[in-house]
This record gives sequence, C-alpha cells and structure tokens, in this order.
Amino acid sequence: MNPYVLATLLSSLGLGTTLTFASSHWLLAWMGLEINTLAIIPLMAQHHHPRAVEATTKYFLTQATAAAVILFASTTNAWTTGEWDMANMSNPIATAMILAALALKIGLAPMHFWMPEVLQGLDLLTGLILSTWQKLAPLALIIQTAQAFDPLLLTALGLMSTFVGGWGGLNQTQLRKILAYSSIAHMGWMMIVLQYAPQLTLLALLMYVLMTSAAFLTLKLSSATKINTLATVWSKSPILTMTAALVLLSLGGLPPLTGFMPKWFILQELAKQGLPLTATVMALAALISLYFYLRLCYAMTLTISPNTTTSITPWRTQTTQASFPLALSTVMALGLLPITPTIMMLII
Repeated sequence: MNPYVLATLLSSLGLGTTLTFASSHWLLAWMGLEINTLAIIPLMAQHHHPRAVEATTKYFLTQATAAAVILFASTTNAWTTGEWDMANMSNPIATAMILAALALKIGLAPMHFWMPEVLQGLDLLTGLILSTWQKLAPLALIIQTAQAFDPLLLTALGLMSTFVGGWGGLNQTQLRKILAYSSIAHMGWMMIVLQYAPQLTLLALLMYVLMTSAAFLTLKLSSATKINTLATVWSKSPILTMTAALVLLSLGGLPPLTGFMPKWFILQELAKQGLPLTATVMALAALISLYFYLRLCYAMTLTISPNTTTSITPWRTQTTQASFPLALSTVMALGLLPITPTIMMLII
C-alpha cells in the first residue's frame, strides 16, 4: 500500500477514536465511530483476496448496522429528553438499544458471530488493529454510559461472553479464530466488573491489549496461522517459541504472569460486592479458555510435527518485521505482575 495512503488511514483511525473519546454528545461519538470504521476498511481489503474482501464486507455490514442503531437510539433519547448528552440517558428502550449496538461493535456474545469469521479473513497486523484499537472507542462509550444500563443485562452479557469465548475456541485449528474467541472472553471479563469498578475494566483492557499485541506479533514473526504450523516453529527460533507459549498462558490468566492480575482483581471485586457465585462461574469459564491456550502450548513446545505441513516452512528466513514492538509487548505481557501493589494503590 502507498505509504501516504497508509498514513492517512492510520491517522483517520486515530482521529475517529480520539473524537469518540472526547465527545459527550451522541452525534459526535457516532461520527467518531463511523470515521473509525471507514478508515479500517481499505486496510482490511488491501490484499484483494476473496477471503479478505468477504471479511471486509461482513465487517462493514455489522458495523454499519450497529452505527445505525446507535443513531436511532440516541435520536429517540433526544426526542424524549430534549438533549443529546450522554449523561442523560433516561429512556430505557434507547439505553438497551445503545448497549446492544455497542456490544455488536466490540463482539460481545450473543452478538459475536461476525468476529471469528472477519478475523480469519484478515492478515495478522490488520487483525491486531481490529482486536485492540477498534475496541477502544465503543468501550469508552460503554464506560461513559455504564450507570444507565441495566446491571442484570451487563452481568448476562459478561457471563455469556466468557462462556462463548471459552467453548467457541475449543475445537478451532485456525490461530486467528482462537484469538477472536479469546477476545470475546476477555470482553466478557471487562463487562462483568463494569458496574462495580470501571477502573478495573480499564485495567483489564490495557492488559488485554498488551497480551494480544504480543500474541499477534509473535505469530506474524513466525508466519503461523494454523496450529500445525506452530509445531515447526521451535526449530526456527526456540526462544520465540518459549516466549509465545508464556504469552498464551498469560492470556489464559496463569500466575505469575501479567494476565493473572486483572482476573485476580475482578474476582476479588465480585466477592467484595457479595457475588461469590458469579465469581466462581467466571473462574470456571476461565478454565475452559485456559484449555485451548494449553493446547496451543502443547503443540508448540511438546510435539514434533509428524506430518508434512502444507505451509511453506520458513527455515531461518530473514524477517522485515521490527522486533522492538514484539520484544516490548512480550516483556509487558509476561512481567507486570510484581507491580500489582502499585496498581492497587492507584486504582482502589
């Protein structure tokens, strides 16, 4: 892609998200979401592969539907209340519609069906943008209007997303689909604690972005998109294989890795709010997700591929990818647990 076009699209992505962050008016927020969607579509379709074009079309249709519902619901709310301000969401139907539309935007269950299909059709770097940056603006809107939403609805969305994210990833062989279901499960963790401690939602989002970035950049460096390709990576770069396995375990939430911190805080907060049953169900749902991360680790580190893989094996090929972003995100995805006391002082 032409570097000037790429720079324009990436700056438009930044502009759309910033506009949504800064707005307290529904029309401005909607405009930011639209700029965001329109900026990523050329990036998604840049390879002109039928699979990429299909994924782009699916993404455009779901995002356009969600944006239309947001516009309709905010207009309905403005009609009944007389103002467009986000803080004044007194119409229950409009509020429920906005939550449904924003859940569709970020891929919360049961509005998650587009997410694995779209991510599977993209290359790894565009998939990384879709899994991290594109979640920021809708989540900012959900956090800003969280007090207007029905607590039971938020809890139901959170629980369903963690279970769907776990169950859906169990029988997948495609790494991008596994990461899509991982994303759905992490969004569920963010939703479940939103009404009690929004700062923990932000912490979980930050940790999710770090761990997902490390996972996608590792896969990009090793040119792996299927589980059986992972089995051949150890011979090319053993150190990368080891760090990739640790990043996956961090995504699963195992101590002493970074991914344990947000899950620990969220379970502690749920118990503090008098919801031990919800906390137990969330912990059990995390175990389901952990199974498919362990399966990937097993394929990477404990097996030697017996079959001839259909993919081209990149024997010691020189990569053009900058290794600094991968190194930085990997270190942060693995080693931030010791600063937990500092974070506790800052957010609690």
